[in-house]
Amino acid sequence: MNSGPVPLRDRLESVRERIRRAAERAGRPPEAVRLVAVVKTVPAAMVAEAVALGVADLGESRVQEAEAKIAQVGRRAARWHLIGHLQRNKVGRAVGLFDRVHSVDSAELARALSARGAASGEGIAAATSGAGRQAAGAARAPEGDRLQVLVEVNVGGEATKYGVAPGDTRELVEVVAALPGLELDGLMTVGPAAAGPEDARAGFALLRRLRDEIEAATGVRLPELSMGMSGDFEAAIAEGATMVRVGTALFGPRA
Repeated sequence: MNSGPVPLRDRLESVRERIRRAAERAGRPPEAVRLVAVVKTVPAAMVAEAVALGVADLGESRVQEAEAKIAQVGRRAARWHLIGHLQRNKVGRAVGLFDRVHSVDSAELARALSARGAASGEGIAAATSGAGRQAAGAARAPEGDRLQVLVEVNVGGEATKYGVAPGDTRELVEVVAALPGLELDGLMTVGPAAAGPEDARAGFALLRRLRDEIEAATGVRLPELSMGMSGDFEAAIAEGATMVRVGTALFGPRA
């Protein structure tokens, strides 16, 4: 007998339990892993339900879809993450929408974000000091007044994926870390699409080692590792993920 779709509350509890168990197996506290619920193509009503159930971080792949969804769900309802590729002609819109951009993969994109991020921070400071306070309510409000960013690394060298090559990551990290208006605090990668969790784990381990090497060589602190999705986030947690991007396991297969 068909029992019907699994309620979102139950799927969320299941994902949280999987995160808890994976963290404990790795000898890590579960609270060290942040769940970013990927809401690409998910109706705004279901996103609002997830927020009501305690989801605090939402990941979107496209600026245009995020604009419509944020207008319905609320800019301050959760922390909004851009997890998809960002075109430079959409940087201005992205800075006003997102608390964190996971997908910085070039110096040119970083410089564009820096210019708009610094301007946004100045605008927020001016607005919150007086008559512009109401207008600032729709603006970006990250920790402090800098836009939080991650450098995206293509650990597998896949032609179909964005991201800087592992060998070029240190140079990009040094560029981004020096830019005003940005707070660089980690790396991000996407595991191989066709690989199983254990196959993907090698890429996650590579990202962790790369982070450790860059920190030691440059002194730039990179505490955040955004890696792992619905099919492989437990392997990512085993390799040190601090953010896992989960969509299908929460909201079901995309239509």
